[in-house]
Amino acid sequence: MRPFVLPVAEVRRERAGAIDIYRPQEINGEPEPIIVFVPGGPLPPDLQAMPRDWPVFVGYGSLAAAHGAVGITVEHHLYSLDDYAAAADEVAAAVDTARNLPGVGPDRVALWFFSGGGLLSADWLRMPPSWLRCVAASYPVLAPLPGWRVDARFDPVAALASATGLPILLTRVGRERPEIAATVAAFSAAATRHRAELEVIDVPDAHHAFDTIDDTDASRTAISRAMSWVTSTLSA
Repeated sequence: MRPFVLPVAEVRRERAGAIDIYRPQEINGEPEPIIVFVPGGPLPPDLQAMPRDWPVFVGYGSLAAAHGAVGITVEHHLYSLDDYAAAADEVAAAVDTARNLPGVGPDRVALWFFSGGGLLSADWLRMPPSWLRCVAASYPVLAPLPGWRVDARFDPVAALASATGLPILLTRVGRERPEIAATVAAFSAAATRHRAELEVIDVPDAHHAFDTIDDTDASRTAISRAMSWVTSTLSA
């Protein structure tokens, strides 16, 4: 429950089932792009507050709204390695719900994954729909970690071979856990090999979950750059 390190005016959210919705305060009459935030995991089953209620995701949702997009935070139930398939279905259902909201542009969608939620990006990288404009990932796990027995489907490194033409943003931290950093390095190498459209934001002195742990100007700059990249790509 640490605070979001980037000060942002909190936007009043709407709750619709498994999603929270953050809408821009200024409405220009045009369909608004959508940014879907997918929290990490596996999560402890005894959490008293789900990630969409954490200050960091309230912050990201509000920041998306401040940039003229509809921010969507997803509640999935990724409590164990066995839950990845069910969580993937929950994310897909949440995206469908978001795309059918009034006032949104269903053909301008970004998905933004965090931490262990990074494995859930594999489906979208493997078969990106035409309305998916970009994928972002912050301090992500991008391949199953040593000892993780998960379906081979959840391997973003392998999925990259099919992601031709899909813009991808990776926010990479310099003080990442070694086993996670190895998956990020493998993903970056695969992106080069497959000529993927990968943009990287490096935060050399930052840790995993830097957006709540490292209250620094470098953290705030990285978050702002990432949001600007996503919203610019949605508008391109």
